[in-house]
Amino acid sequence: MIPRLVDLTLPLTPGQRGVAMDPKFTVAHDGWNAATWHLYSHAGTHMDSPIHFGAGTETIDTTPLEKCLGPATIVNLAPCAPRTLLTIAHLGPVAATFTAGESLLLRTDWHRHANVPAIYRDGLPRIGEDLAQWCVAHRVKILGVEPPSVADVNNLPEVTRIHLLLLGGGVTIVEGLAHLDQLTQPRVLFVALPLKLAGGDGCPVRAFAAEGVDPSALGG
Repeated sequence: MIPRLVDLTLPLTPGQRGVAMDPKFTVAHDGWNAATWHLYSHAGTHMDSPIHFGAGTETIDTTPLEKCLGPATIVNLAPCAPRTLLTIAHLGPVAATFTAGESLLLRTDWHRHANVPAIYRDGLPRIGEDLAQWCVAHRVKILGVEPPSVADVNNLPEVTRIHLLLLGGGVTIVEGLAHLDQLTQPRVLFVALPLKLAGGDGCPVRAFAAEGVDPSALGG
C-alpha cells in the first residue's frame, strides 16, 4: 500500500511574526534566484530543545534523529474553546491505552486561527500540569500541539513551569502544528525534522504524518 502523506506544517510567510525575507539574487539580474531569510527560532511549526527553558543542555543540533519521528496517537479535542486547560481527562480512553514511549498529537483545529494573533497566541488552549506530568510518566516521545505554545505565552510562570516539566522530563515539544483534521487514522507515523542549527534553542520543522504504513516500523 502506498502511504498517504499529510503535511502538518504551517507555511513560513514573510511578514508573519518572526519571519522576514530579503531577495539576494534574481534571475533577471544575476542569473538565479536566492534570498536571505530571517527566522525566529520558534516561528511557525517548530520544535523546542531543552535549552530553550534551561531544562537541560541539549540543543536542537544534538537532538537525536530517533526523537524526531515514530508512532503517534491523535486525540481529537476539536472544537476547543479558547484558553481551555487541557487535563488527563481530555485524553479519554487514550489515557488508558496509550503505548509508553510513543508520541501524542492533540488536535484542536487551532491552526485555523493562525492569522488572528489575538486568538491564536492570546487565547490558546494550554497543557495542564497534570497532563504534563502524565506525559512524562508515560515517556511521551513527542507532544505535538496546534497552538504556538503548550502554555500561556502571556503568563511567564505558567509557560516556564509547563516547559520545564515537559522538556526536563524528556518530552520533545512540537508546537504550531496544522491540518490534524486531515488525518483519517487514530495512529500514524509522525515526523518533525528541524534544521541542524549549532547551539539552537529550537527551530522550525517540516512536520508530516504517514497513514497506510505500520507506525511501529521505526519503533517507539
